[in-house]
This record gives sequence, structure tokens and C-alpha cells, in this order.
Amino acid sequence: MFIGQMGCEAFNFLLKRLIKEERPRQMYGKGYGMPSSHAQFLTFFSVSISLFLLVRHTNSNPAAATPLVLRLLFSVLTLMTAALVAASRVYLNYHTPKQVLIGCAAGFVTAIAWFFVTGIARRRGWIDYALNTDIATLFRIRDLVIDEDLVEAGWRDWDRRPRRREYHKRTSKANGAGEAKQL
Repeated sequence: MFIGQMGCEAFNFLLKRLIKEERPRQMYGKGYGMPSSHAQFLTFFSVSISLFLLVRHTNSNPAAATPLVLRLLFSVLTLMTAALVAASRVYLNYHTPKQVLIGCAAGFVTAIAWFFVTGIARRRGWIDYALNTDIATLFRIRDLVIDEDLVEAGWRDWDRRPRRREYHKRTSKANGAGEAKQL
């Protein structure tokens, strides 16, 4: 999503230089006002999160899956936040309503485009290829389209650590029955 957000930033930079519409007269800020970058970025973020939660998010363990109602609620909350930020830009006289609406539209279009681009990249194996590079490993980049139980995966990782194994050995000997005490 970070790369998509940077693409949205570049698209906003390009649109501002192409359209060259000034901010409202009451505003003494610098730079062009069309489209509203705040409205565009928050719309991109909220639509991207919503698409991820409602379309792409899966879990191989249904018992550990986030319920659809919670995913829907979180999606609505992010979309409402984007709407509130967009409205605040007009209320504070940083932008005209037209500038904010164009910003929201640009963010929406960018999010939909990014969703389809990443879907194609995933189906063609480009995401897996990129995640297996040394640079992705160095920066600990991973795919957030999860089909695993993160709690269980985190537990397995922690349990494999040498310190944890030593704790099990010590408590097993102390208990005599081979059971570890709770931390």
C-alpha cells in the first residue's frame, strides 16, 4: 500500500501542475489548490483499506478470521474519516468544494487502479518474486494478504526461540511431570 500511496502522491503532484488552480481567496497558503491532496490521500487510503478488508483479506482458519461485520465496520469508519477530512478542508477555507471533490475522485480512481494492478501482479507471481529478493528481506517487507492465523504464527515463532526452549527444559525438570508453568 505504501507504493500505491506514493503513486497517489505523484498523481496529485502531476494534477496540481497540469490544472494550476489557485486556492480560495480567503486562504493565504502556498501552492495550487486543485485537487485537494488531503482529500485525495485519505480517500485513497480508506478505499484501499476497505477493498483489502472486504475483498482480499482471507484466513485459512475460519475460527481465527476477523468477522465480516468488524471488517465492514472498520471500512465504514475509515471512509467516514476520509469524508470528515475532506469536509474540513472546505470548512477551513483551504479548498473549494470542487477542489475537494476532484481530490476525492482522484484518490478513489487511484485506489481502484492500485487494487487491480496489485491483483494482476499477485496472479502473475510478481509479488512473490519481489518478496523473495534480498532487499525485501533486509527491510522485512511481507505480503499483508494473509491466509494464515497471525496469532498462531506469532506463537510458533516465539516458541522456536532458544530462550523459550530453555525455559521449557527448566520448568519441565522442576515440575517433574513435563508441563511448563504459565508465564
